[in-house]
Amino acid sequence: MLDEIPLTRPDTPLLDQIQSPADLKELGIDQLEALAAELRSFLLYSVGQTGGHFGAGLGVVELTIALHYVFNAPEDRLVWDVGHQAYPHKILTGRRDEMLTMRQAGGLAAFPNREESEYDQFGVGHSSTSISAILGMMIAARMQNQDRHNIAVIGDGAMTAGMAFEALNHAGHLDDNILVILNDNNMSISNNIGGLSSYFARMWASKPYNFIRTGSKRVLAKIPKVLSTAHRAEEYMKGMVSPGTLFEEIGFNYIGLINGHDVTGLVEILNNIKTLRGPQLLHIVTQKGKGYSESENDPFGMHALGKIEANASKTETKITPTKATQTYSQVFGSWICDLAAVDDKVVGITPAMGEGSGMKEFAQQYPEKFHDVAIAEQHAVTFAAGMACDGVKPIVAIYSTFLQRAYDQLIHDVALQSLNVLFAIDRAGLVGEDGPTHAGSFDLTYLRCIPNMLVMTPSDENETYKLLSTGYAYNGPAAVRYPRGKGPGVTIEKNLEAVEIGKALTRRQGRSIVILAFGSMVTPALECADRINATVVDMRFVKPIDEELIGDMATSHQLIVTIEENTIMGGAGSAVNEFLISANYQIPILNLGLPDKFLEHGKVAEMLANVGLDAGSITNAIKKKLKDCKIQSEAI
Repeated sequence: MLDEIPLTRPDTPLLDQIQSPADLKELGIDQLEALAAELRSFLLYSVGQTGGHFGAGLGVVELTIALHYVFNAPEDRLVWDVGHQAYPHKILTGRRDEMLTMRQAGGLAAFPNREESEYDQFGVGHSSTSISAILGMMIAARMQNQDRHNIAVIGDGAMTAGMAFEALNHAGHLDDNILVILNDNNMSISNNIGGLSSYFARMWASKPYNFIRTGSKRVLAKIPKVLSTAHRAEEYMKGMVSPGTLFEEIGFNYIGLINGHDVTGLVEILNNIKTLRGPQLLHIVTQKGKGYSESENDPFGMHALGKIEANASKTETKITPTKATQTYSQVFGSWICDLAAVDDKVVGITPAMGEGSGMKEFAQQYPEKFHDVAIAEQHAVTFAAGMACDGVKPIVAIYSTFLQRAYDQLIHDVALQSLNVLFAIDRAGLVGEDGPTHAGSFDLTYLRCIPNMLVMTPSDENETYKLLSTGYAYNGPAAVRYPRGKGPGVTIEKNLEAVEIGKALTRRQGRSIVILAFGSMVTPALECADRINATVVDMRFVKPIDEELIGDMATSHQLIVTIEENTIMGGAGSAVNEFLISANYQIPILNLGLPDKFLEHGKVAEMLANVGLDAGSITNAIKKKLKDCKIQSEAI
């Protein structure tokens, strides 16, 4: 057990021998436990240097070793759900020395990435995709007459999503070779890992049992009544010592519960499963954060880690924001608590993003009004729609990238019926080290095209508070999107009153050039405007857009510039363009925003600069546009 994260590289003689899974197979089975200890220590060290997810990875060290020891990746297909737990996999598949580049520009991705390694056979980042993906790979193997093993590793949290159960049901119907490993780190069932359940798990995975089981079914198939009776008897036996009846009903051979930290036992079980035919489900129990005391004691708080400086003390491993500058998530958390204190119709809903969205205090103060529906984005939205039908005002706190997963529900169940649901959309825009799977690059585009939607982009902490209040008061579906991290540090006026719908604010008066800035881009726009004496408008609303003000600016300026931390295609700038064209305004327009490509991970500031969304790049782009249009301005 480690009580602190190593600040210097630990001694790992066994791990140093492994450049690929082939090297791992050269070790004796009696060496695997020692290897697991080295791998766990190296994982902690490397994540301490770079920051990143490590709690889930610590929990699957033994499983990862066993999988690569028994199976033959990349020929055998191995898909990790979400990918938080894939760091040990990366280390064992030739990327150990690159781990110190994790989440840095040009370095390893935070999640499995097909372009990074042949061992990463499916790119992930969102949950509950692994079983569907591995099922597709199984069918591809069947069509090409390839005999290989197909393995999906999914956590108990990801298993809550409907997509996972849809895939399980289909897998049972196809009745072909697939292994689903359910990694259960919810310790509420840990008491079931006793001698009896372990014995039965080994028996259910054994060759003799499955030979008799399969042979008996073939024989008894000719006597349907007897077959049915035998099947029920098997179910009852399994049901007494395991929770596997559900999986058996949809066509899987259930094997569990297994101690996920017993590497020798895992190797034995997997070797047995390797010989079986048809859908298999192995249910293992692990401890998130295994081997690091702080993470074991606080698996949620230590889900991920910030980079630890070389001179950092143990007490400095957790990064706490200063009181002076709040994160946007904290602003939302404060706002919903203030609202709930005066409005009994408030309900907060989140699909497993409660703490990340700033709702921890709200959940503690108003537990009856807080609903964490687990990883079930689609359900969260329709759940809110049902509440809204009967006079409750639900607030769905969700990250931009995950709202994408509930797009149909947003349209069909909320917007089509014009229901009173407020979407507090966190992590809008670029998210830095987590990369393109988690970036909120598209929400303005996919929201503004939906009828009945109110779409808002606050520029600072106070505007976030005001526009959340506006969205709550609005009679219909509303969305407030704000970025990850801290705001510029403005004082929040604790006023729950709504602002006028669709009205922008002029933040700076200049000449010739007007910058229409949305959300996070107001700050760099103001910095740019000081250099070129431009007018800056904080647009606030994407839908409805302030047409009156845009028209006034078009008649009093020579160039309109739009800036947004969203894809240019179909975004807020497009809304401005559409209005100007429809109203026959003849004025040059420059649209700045995210380009038409997926942006790889890095520091947010660096990423913004690379796509021309820092103050210096904005200034240069405007000057170039002025020259191209032959506009005389004091800026050039």
